[in-house]
Amino acid sequence: MVKFKPNKLTLAILSTGLLAVSASSYAYEEQTKETKKKAEDVEVIEVTGFRGSIVESINTKRYSSEVVESISAEDIGKLPDSSIAESIARLPGLTAQRLDGRASRVSIRGFGENESGTTFNGREQVSISDNRGVEFDLYPSEIMSGVTVYKTPSASLEAEGIAGIIDMQTVKPLAKEERVLQFNGQFEQTSFNKLNPDGNDNGFRGTFSYMDKFADDTIGVAFAYTGMSSPNQEKRWNAWGYPTFTYPDGSEGSILGGAKPFVRSSTLERDSAMLVVEAVPSDKLHLTFDALYVDFSDEKILRGIEVPFAWGQGSISAENATIDAESGFVTSAITEGQRVVVRNDYEERKAELTSLGFNAQYDLADTWQLEFDASYSQVERDIWSIESYSGTGRGDSRGAADNLGYQFDGGNTGATFSHQLDYSDYNLIQLGGPLSWGWSSALNQKYGVVGTEYENQLQDGFINAPSIDDELTALKLAASHDIESDVISSVKFGVSYREREKTKASEGYFMTLSSFNYPNNPGMLVVPEEYREGTANLDFIGMGDMIAYDTNGLINDGYYDLLAESLTNPSHATKSWTVKEEVLSAFVQANIDAEIGGVPVTGNVGLRYVESDQSSQGNAFNTVDGLVVNSPTNISHDYSHLLPSINLSFRLDDQQTLRFGAAKTISRARLDEMNASVNASYNQQPDENGNYWSVSGGNVGLEPKEAIGIDLSYENYFSDEGYFSVALFHKDLSEWIFDGTYAVDMTGVADPATGEVPANSSGTGYGKVNGGEGTLWGYELSLAFPFKMIDESLDGFGLIASHTSVDSDLEDPNGNEYQLPGLSDSIQSLTFYYEKDGFQARASVRKRDDFKGDVYGLGFSTNQVDILGETIIDAQIGYDFGEAGVEGLEGLSIFFQAQNLTEEPFTSLQGDNALQVRDYQDYGSTYLLGFSYKM
Repeated sequence: MVKFKPNKLTLAILSTGLLAVSASSYAYEEQTKETKKKAEDVEVIEVTGFRGSIVESINTKRYSSEVVESISAEDIGKLPDSSIAESIARLPGLTAQRLDGRASRVSIRGFGENESGTTFNGREQVSISDNRGVEFDLYPSEIMSGVTVYKTPSASLEAEGIAGIIDMQTVKPLAKEERVLQFNGQFEQTSFNKLNPDGNDNGFRGTFSYMDKFADDTIGVAFAYTGMSSPNQEKRWNAWGYPTFTYPDGSEGSILGGAKPFVRSSTLERDSAMLVVEAVPSDKLHLTFDALYVDFSDEKILRGIEVPFAWGQGSISAENATIDAESGFVTSAITEGQRVVVRNDYEERKAELTSLGFNAQYDLADTWQLEFDASYSQVERDIWSIESYSGTGRGDSRGAADNLGYQFDGGNTGATFSHQLDYSDYNLIQLGGPLSWGWSSALNQKYGVVGTEYENQLQDGFINAPSIDDELTALKLAASHDIESDVISSVKFGVSYREREKTKASEGYFMTLSSFNYPNNPGMLVVPEEYREGTANLDFIGMGDMIAYDTNGLINDGYYDLLAESLTNPSHATKSWTVKEEVLSAFVQANIDAEIGGVPVTGNVGLRYVESDQSSQGNAFNTVDGLVVNSPTNISHDYSHLLPSINLSFRLDDQQTLRFGAAKTISRARLDEMNASVNASYNQQPDENGNYWSVSGGNVGLEPKEAIGIDLSYENYFSDEGYFSVALFHKDLSEWIFDGTYAVDMTGVADPATGEVPANSSGTGYGKVNGGEGTLWGYELSLAFPFKMIDESLDGFGLIASHTSVDSDLEDPNGNEYQLPGLSDSIQSLTFYYEKDGFQARASVRKRDDFKGDVYGLGFSTNQVDILGETIIDAQIGYDFGEAGVEGLEGLSIFFQAQNLTEEPFTSLQGDNALQVRDYQDYGSTYLLGFSYKM
């Protein structure tokens, strides 16, 4: 049997502990003892710091059986990003979508976050989002030891995803040579001064970590705690839409319907604790327990003026409008007699994540190993999002009106306004609903205004309050057997079971001033002095200063009465659901170690069988006499898949490797698309399909999207710190998910209109269905180049660069072209660095083209929009006193970092016209000054 023999460089790296040897990274575990023995006779090459992390990441990629990308603790710890997403977005083929200025949702090779799996120490993770895609801003980068991204799967990997799998890893304390006690601290400052008088423009981060070994190195403990209070600020232009406008000559174009620009000040507070305990009670038994707890709170203060324009009450004169001749778009106009809504909003998003895992590995015999793994993860997320309204008078026709103009500047920054009223005047702008929005029959009845002039004028604010509870339990039992063969080195097989249950509860509340009384006191309320916060400046959109008050304090102190919107609005019924999945898997995988024509070949070939049973509990609703009537639903569906995979690595020589991978993969449907909450009505006569029920909403019968992927790559490792690679990838896509109709069995469901169960239970569903097909293909170029290859005088300088190009051809069942969410035609990343004698400097750029992305819409529903490409530039300098040889300061390092140096905005469009900006979000830059001290 041919066995891989590491060269001297690899042996030296192994001896320093830089090359982490694990089952997920290498297929050569049986060589570890022999490698260490040989390493004793080799000169040790000590490479530390960021350059050491480059070496470690390169070797993880080099010796993995699968096609992977990775980052190590040095990548994360020395470039202290607010989340893991900031770090992995720089990897070849990966990019991230920002959420409130922070990278959060990660795309792999053109696929959105819902098409990739996310694991923590190899175990699938829950999510605080409505769907499967993990929002990585929940995870602190400071307490992770590394991340591995699997672009090709193997049968033994537990998670599923067409795009790939992102595995976050904690440290292994028994792998450390000595006790580690470390403190990290950072001060953070935003480039914007306080945009809201009660906001924050500075914050801090701190981390304490401890690692040690006991009982003759048979027990290892690692503990880390990190706390963060991170500010973020935003100047935001937001448009309602762009309706059709008829010109005096009868021609048509588009005009601004309305806008909701505001300034946001937010503070992300996150406390995280990680514990890892390793024990080796005997030579045959290895036990590991790990736990992660995250307490996450994101508080936002938002203030702005909501301006109805073409969709408002004012009159627009075509003579005062400026029209772009090419597009027919009205670039400037004036609306006279317009009333606006002054907004003082507050939002808090809270989440608690708990993740527990236990792993036991036992050497049953010299050639047999057993593994047992059990894990539990759970997250609870609550959102409390308040809209508080104020203006000059209650309703559409009371109080002073304004003459407002707007002017688009020709870019993607939105428009600026002109105005005549003083929106900073507390006597003029008072609490209450200045426009008749969000009326409710229950609200009218509660306050006795049915048939009066105040009917449908009682919404003085609104609260969105959705919550998520996601829980996942998993068990795995596996075995591996070493084989003396010229082709197969070992065989691994096992079974696993996981159960996931995710519940979303949607609710909203109308806010009405508690002082409102018809007919005695139906007016507005002057903001009490103790709740005034001064003013917020809106000069960036031309609206000057506006009143600023403590909305949350007013609600807590009883100035508003609340009424549940779900009484009359059925949307909350369809947005509330429970989805449960039970997945039973079995796999067998043969690890290859062979020689073909004198070329060493390693890798694996395997087969994974996945059996899924999904069910959902929700509501079937109808509206009777203006009130929502619900009937419970409980629908289930099951299916199975066979997922073959193969990974082959041809070692052409000590430097060159050729890889081939092929696999069938799946991505499960979005949870909000496969729930059992529907708008259901029973008809006395059958429809064209012969069904009596008409149902719209989720479809529990949705099955996973499928893909058959092929990967081919060439890798050349020309230096300890350098390599280049060329990769080609192609995926045949099928069973994608589009809008359509499907059959529904409504057995046992009562007609909401009558409360009785009809005799006919067949129904036609209108919603998401499987269908359509297409392809995705692309290439990746990546390079790590130390400049010492040019001349030794340049030792310490280097660059890391990558370019990915992706294209797709996907059609829905009707033959219409469909663009995948998250797909940018090209993405690039580039990092220049210098590190030597303790001095460190880096500049990083990541760039992506336009793409379609998911954003939160009304009621925190998920909407897909067109997002413009962006270029993010970060930079850092630092100094390590120990590496510089400064006596007495060993272990101390300091750094200064700037994020988003060029203040790159986040911009989304609505329609084909580049002037029709949906969102323009300017976050400014962020600066961090920090230190690390290791004892």
